[in-house]
Amino acid sequence: MTTAEWITASLVFIIAAILAVVSIRSFQNKGFLFNNAYIYASKEERGKMDKKPYYRQSAIVFCILCAVFLVIGLSLLLHKDKLFLLEIPLIVGVVIYAIVSTVQINKQTKR
Repeated sequence: MTTAEWITASLVFIIAAILAVVSIRSFQNKGFLFNNAYIYASKEERGKMDKKPYYRQSAIVFCILCAVFLVIGLSLLLHKDKLFLLEIPLIVGVVIYAIVSTVQINKQTKR
């Protein structure tokens, strides 16, 4: 394994670790809320907003993205190109989850 591959794999695993930390903090409803509904809301809306479903949504998305980066890192370390195929269902799953959960959250907040 070349030095460039080691550096790349290390960076990918560092990104995965950062995503895992952000995910854990979001599951705990702590830290900055990385969610568009919160980011684009006014200060008044942020104060009235129930942040718990948005924290949960962000936590799950970051957890799946952590898994994506772990798969990328493992495929680089193990030189198994077929591991890259595991990324596809994970990425598709995170996109579908984000859309479905956003619709569900919007339905619940309109009640």
